Amino acid sequence: MMQHKWIYSKWVCGVTAGVCLWLALGLSGVRADEVRILFLGDSLTAGLGVKKNQAYPAVVAQMLRQQGYSEFRIINGGISGATTAGAASRLKWHLKAAPHVLVLALGANDGLRGLSLDTMAKNLDDTITLALENNLCVILAGMKIPPNYGPDYTRRFQQAFRDLAEKHQIPLIPFLLDKVGGVADKNQADRVHPNAAGHQQIARTVLPYIQECL
Repeated sequence: MMQHKWIYSKWVCGVTAGVCLWLALGLSGVRADEVRILFLGDSLTAGLGVKKNQAYPAVVAQMLRQQGYSEFRIINGGISGATTAGAASRLKWHLKAAPHVLVLALGANDGLRGLSLDTMAKNLDDTITLALENNLCVILAGMKIPPNYGPDYTRRFQQAFRDLAEKHQIPLIPFLLDKVGGVADKNQADRVHPNAAGHQQIARTVLPYIQECL
C-alpha cells in the first residue's frame, strides 16, 4: 500500500521557472500512475482544531483505501482564514503537482465577513476555469451562512454556488457541512469548526462526488 504524502502550500524558488517546476515536481514525488486529489479550501479543509489525520481530506483517503483504491494521493490545500481571493493563484501553484481532481471548498469566509458576492463569484469562476483548462475534474462545495447580513445576501450567497456549477456543468455539493452545521456534537466549542466526528460526516458527504471522478 502506498504511503500518502501531504503537499503544503508554500514554495520559494529563486531559479528559472523551468528548473523551479522540475524541482517542485521532484520534491512532491509526482507519479504517473497515481490519481492526485486536491482539496483547495479554508480552515474547514485544513482541519483547524483537530489532528491532521482527522481532517476530512485525510478521512476521505481512509475511506478510499477501505473501498480498494490505492494509487492516489490526497493534497490538502486548506489554509485557515482563506477567502476566495487568491484562489486561482493558489491553484496555479498546486498545478505543479499535476492534480487530477479538484474539490473547491472556498467562500465561507467571504460570506461570514460580508464581502462582495460578485467578487467571490468571479474568484471562484476564475479558479474553476483554470482547473477545467488543465483538465481537472472539478467538484464545487456549496456553503450556507447565518442570516447576519440579511436574507437577500444570504440567498445570493447560496445561489452563487448553484449558478457557477450550472455555468460550468460541474458537480455541486449542495452544502459541505450537511448534517454538521449547527449540530452540537459534530462541532468544537466555537460552534463553527467541526470536531473529529464532524469531519467524518463531511468525508461521507464528499466521498461519492470524488468517486465519480475516479
